[in-house]
Amino acid sequence: MRFFYFSIVFVIFQSCAPEKKSADLLVKNANIYTVNETFDKANSFVVKDGKIVEIGIKPELELKYRIAETYDAKGKTIVPGLIDAHAHLVNLGMTLQDVDLKDTKSFDEIVERVVAFQKEKKTDFILGRGWDQNDWENKEFPTNEMLDSLFPITPVILTRIDGHASIVNSIVLQMAGITADSKMKGGEVIVKDGKPTGVLIDTARENIWSLIPEKDTKYMTEAILDAEQRCLELGLTTVNDAGLDRMAIELIDSLQQAGKMSLRVYAMVSNTPENLEYYLNEKGKIKTDRLNVRSVKVYGDGALGSRGAAMRAPYSDQANHYGAMITETSELQALARRIDSAGFQMNTHAIGDSANISVLRVYDAVLKDRTDARWKVEHAQIVTPSDFEYFSKNIIPSVQPTHATSDMYWAEERIGTKRLNGAYSYNTLLKKAGIVVLGTDFPVEKVNPMHTFYAAVARKDLEFYPEEGFRKKEALSRKETLQGMTTWAAYSNFEENEKGSIETGKFADFTVLDKDIMSIIEDSIPTVKVLATFIDGKKVFEAASNTIQEENKKSSAH
Repeated sequence: MRFFYFSIVFVIFQSCAPEKKSADLLVKNANIYTVNETFDKANSFVVKDGKIVEIGIKPELELKYRIAETYDAKGKTIVPGLIDAHAHLVNLGMTLQDVDLKDTKSFDEIVERVVAFQKEKKTDFILGRGWDQNDWENKEFPTNEMLDSLFPITPVILTRIDGHASIVNSIVLQMAGITADSKMKGGEVIVKDGKPTGVLIDTARENIWSLIPEKDTKYMTEAILDAEQRCLELGLTTVNDAGLDRMAIELIDSLQQAGKMSLRVYAMVSNTPENLEYYLNEKGKIKTDRLNVRSVKVYGDGALGSRGAAMRAPYSDQANHYGAMITETSELQALARRIDSAGFQMNTHAIGDSANISVLRVYDAVLKDRTDARWKVEHAQIVTPSDFEYFSKNIIPSVQPTHATSDMYWAEERIGTKRLNGAYSYNTLLKKAGIVVLGTDFPVEKVNPMHTFYAAVARKDLEFYPEEGFRKKEALSRKETLQGMTTWAAYSNFEENEKGSIETGKFADFTVLDKDIMSIIEDSIPTVKVLATFIDGKKVFEAASNTIQEENKKSSAH
C-alpha cells in the first residue's frame, strides 16, 4: 500500500513538473567572471544555438534544461572570449610562412636565419620580419653588404618588427629604382657614405611591395588559418585586423561562411583609393555573426623604433629629426569627412605627439555634432598632456600595453624625460575617455593576451623588470584590464550587445584559464595557460592535459 501511495505521488509530481527545455551545452563548476555591468561572478550557464540562454547554479539549470553536452570546468576560471582590439591577423599568417627574425640579437644572427631558411625553402624571393636593432649591442641600423654578398641575385626584403622599416639587398633597390638621391614624402632612404644602406623607412618602401610575387589563394588561405589557430590556442575569439584589402576581407568571409574559420574578425579597411571606392561608395558596411566591416584604418605617422613617429620637437637622440606624417593633416581632414559621410568608423595610427594632436583635432572638428561615432586613435602612444582632454567615448584610445614594456629600455633616450610623461599613459587615457581598449599589434608583439594583461597591470617585461614597474602610475587594475580586453573592446566595435561579457542573449564565446587571473600573484600572470576556447558554445581549442601539466611543472620550478 505504501509503495502504491508513493507511486501516485511520484506520478503527480512528474505531471506537475514543467517540461524541460532543450539546450546544447551546460557549463558547470566554473569560476566565471561575467564582466557584466556589475562585474558579477557565476559558476554555471546554459547555451543554445550558439548563445547564452541562462546563467545560474548547476542543480537548478539541470532541472530546467535537457542538456545535450556538459563541460565541467572543475573549478577553473572562465572569462568572456578575449578580444584583441588591434592586431594584424593576415600579416601574422604570412609571417608564419616567412623567415622569423624575432628575438635576434645581432644582424649576424639575422643573416644566419635567412641562410638557414633559404637552404630549406629555396625560394625565388626571400621575405622575413621581426628584427629590432634596439635589441642589439650595436643599435645602429644595419647595412645590406652581407645580404649582397650572399644573395646577389635573389631579392631579399627583411622587415623590422614594427612593420615601418625594411632592409633590402641591392637587387631590390635596383628593381625598385631606389638610389641615394631618392626622396619620398613621409619616408626616408637611409644613406651612408653616399650609398643607400638598404634600409627604407615607411613610404620609402612603397615601390618594393609591387616586386613581391603575388600570393595565390592557397597560400593566403593557409596563412589565415595558421594565424587563426595561433589565436584560438591563446584564448582569442575576436581579432580586430588593423588594415585589410578587399581580397583578404572576402577570403576571410568565404572561409567563415564555409565553416572553415571560427574566429570572429573586425576588419578595418586599408586606406587605399580602390578599397575606399568599393566599401564607402559601393558595398557599404558588412555585418555577419563572424565578420564586421565598418571601419577604415589610416596611418597618421610611422613608428618610434624606426624614428618615423611624427614629433612636435626633434628626437632627443637625433638632432633636427622630427619623423614624418604619412597622411598629412589636410588629407586626414578630407578622409575623415568622407568616412563620416559613409557612416564608417575611422581608426587612425598615431604614435608621435604631433601625429596625435593632428588626428585628435581632425576627429574633434568632424565629430562636433556626433555623440556615438566611437572613432579610435590607434596606439595614442605619445600625447602632450594638455591633449588628453580630446579623448572620450566618442574618440576612443586603442592601446597596446606590451608596446610600453618593449620600448621602455630606450624610449626616454629617444624622446626625453618631459615627453615621456605623456607616453604610454593608459590610466590617464582611461580617466579622460572613460574607456580604453587593449590589443597587441601582433605580429609586432607576441600574440599571447596574457602578456597584454601583465603589461597593463604590472608594467613589467617577462623578466619581471623593472621591479617597481615602468611608469607604474599608468597601470590599469585587473578589472579594467579585463574590461579592455572584452566588453570595452566589444563596445568600440559596436558589438557590445552580442559579445564581450557572459550574459543572456550574447554569443557563447568564452575562454577557460588554468589559473584565476584576477587573484593570483601578479608576476604569475604571464604563466597563465588557456585550457579551452569556445566560440558559439563550440570548443574550437582544447589544450592537451599532459602539455598543461608539463607547463605547470616548469612554472613551479621557476
